Amino acid sequence: MSEPKPHERVNDILLGPLERPALQWLAEHMPARVTPDVLTGIGIVGSLITFIGYWASSSAAVFLWLASLGLVVNWFGDSLDGTLARYRNIERPKFGFFIDHTMDSVSETLIVFGLGLSPYVSFEVAAVALIGYLLMSVLVYVRTYVTGEFRISYGRLGPTEVRVIIILFNAVLFFVGQRMVSLWFGEVSIYDFAIGGLGVALIILFLVSTTLEARQLAKVGE
Repeated sequence: MSEPKPHERVNDILLGPLERPALQWLAEHMPARVTPDVLTGIGIVGSLITFIGYWASSSAAVFLWLASLGLVVNWFGDSLDGTLARYRNIERPKFGFFIDHTMDSVSETLIVFGLGLSPYVSFEVAAVALIGYLLMSVLVYVRTYVTGEFRISYGRLGPTEVRVIIILFNAVLFFVGQRMVSLWFGEVSIYDFAIGGLGVALIILFLVSTTLEARQLAKVGE
């Protein structure tokens, strides 16, 4: 089988100046028995912990901290697996790209479904946010194939910033608690507005980015 088309990674995130040195240090000090595949598995375990934390928050808000811990574990595994492979020069371009990003989709689904099972955000609203995130993921992967540019960040925000935002969101949930507003059709959680707004924003970003990319490709005749 031929090698996949080389692509340029674009990861211009806000936390990049902190994250990149941290990941490099971790890769340099990682025990030999810890492989990129093990780290990918750790990332999935982290998302499962977050799912359980959100689900269990129905019985006690303290489990929101478990959800946040899961996000840290997910960051550790998901962000470090590729860095470790490059550091040890054991990259498998096809296998690595395929496994990393299919598992990302599993992680995203677990995390958002867990949030939808919590008492703070309705499942339907969480599903809208998941749709938006997955649409943006599809855009990233298709652009990688078409243009050779693997753009991880949009507007200086990437997966790491999203995790930090969710952790801060969890802290607000814990300290502020549930807050409802009365509308003509009934009471709605204020967090539904936040998560629903994020989902709609991602869908709009997907539509705008897709339209602009299609126009650009049409101009160059490709």
